[in-house]
Amino acid sequence: MQIGEVAARTELSLRTIRHYEETGLVIPSARSQGGFRLYTETDVARLMVIRRMKPLGFTLEQMRDLLEATDRLDADGALDAGEREVLLGRVREYEQAATEQVDKLRVQLARAEDFAATLRTRLDQNTSAALT
Repeated sequence: MQIGEVAARTELSLRTIRHYEETGLVIPSARSQGGFRLYTETDVARLMVIRRMKPLGFTLEQMRDLLEATDRLDADGALDAGEREVLLGRVREYEQAATEQVDKLRVQLARAEDFAATLRTRLDQNTSAALT
């Protein structure tokens, strides 16, 4: 698929997808005869991983590291047990970091909801007082 369809499916801008290409995170699988970037479902899946990592505060280097680890785990080539365990350990560290960030975001969301509720209560009180 071309970059426009990928942008629509991933909800990333064309500029962002090109930036991820420039940084080596996602490389189009092919080019059309006209030179247009062509992406596969695997490329889209990589972009979705990146899109999910970004709001959790992961750096481009961390994204690259995780993608490299998962690529090597998914590759058909045989990994020895030690290498596989090292790669799984890296992925586990990212999973733990993501879980910690999600927990922090839940706390922030709860605080924001409390704040919004406080404002609604004050508005309701003041609106009621103004009507009487």
